[in-house]
Amino acid sequence: MILKTNEQVEQMRKSALLVSTTLAQIAGMLKPGITTISLDKVIGEFIRDHKAIPSFLNYHGYPFNSCISVNDVVVHGFPGKYELKPGDIISIDIGVILDGWHGDHAYTFAIGDPGPEVMQLIQVTKESLYKGIEKAVVGNRIGDIAFAIQDHTEKKYGYGVVRELVGHGLGKNLHEDPQVPNYGKRGTGPKLKDGLVLAIEPMINMGTKDVFTEADGWTIRTKDGKPSVHFEHDVCVRKSKADILSDYSIIEKVEKKNSHLYTAEKAMA
Repeated sequence: MILKTNEQVEQMRKSALLVSTTLAQIAGMLKPGITTISLDKVIGEFIRDHKAIPSFLNYHGYPFNSCISVNDVVVHGFPGKYELKPGDIISIDIGVILDGWHGDHAYTFAIGDPGPEVMQLIQVTKESLYKGIEKAVVGNRIGDIAFAIQDHTEKKYGYGVVRELVGHGLGKNLHEDPQVPNYGKRGTGPKLKDGLVLAIEPMINMGTKDVFTEADGWTIRTKDGKPSVHFEHDVCVRKSKADILSDYSIIEKVEKKNSHLYTAEKAMA
């Protein structure tokens, strides 16, 4: 567990906000017919234009700038020739290295109307992220974050909480201790300390929690072929309230303006 100074946290905020800005840039491009590889190309160019490096490219051999996961792909989806279709959901996970510090977070979008069941999955997963973040305060434990996410998704809605993949510490390295599962017991795990930066990232399936890895060694899908949703924020543990370093508001602003994207607000309109 590597605690960050206030100055280091501010450096990490810059990295996290670059990821948010990149995701907002991509949100404006999303529409039926666009290929996921074209999105990855723009992501790489945008990050480099802002004097940063894509964290994921060549990380343990990963061959792309981003992870783009569509429908039943949970995480680590390879960008490719696939053209987005109305009703698809797409999770875009991006990491950057800016001045030596990593930012790493993800957002799930709906291309057109995927139906009320999928929209509920998106909404509940997003809510669970903030439920977990509420527990990221000094004196709590990792299990408190994990329980909050599991309680909101699995216990209330019966969704599958992926076990094999977890959130993590973040800093000079893309993955640092401690691991942050999305399931667990309150009052267990490492105690949270001021200055600990975490990537909290619920990965929630509509059906079974079980997943499998494709032959490429990276792409992880749900075993039952049902949709999966992924949201992720970079968060610094503080005494009274967690400090969210990334910013969804700039993504949501573009998401609402893009007529090809479906949101809970549009569903209720």
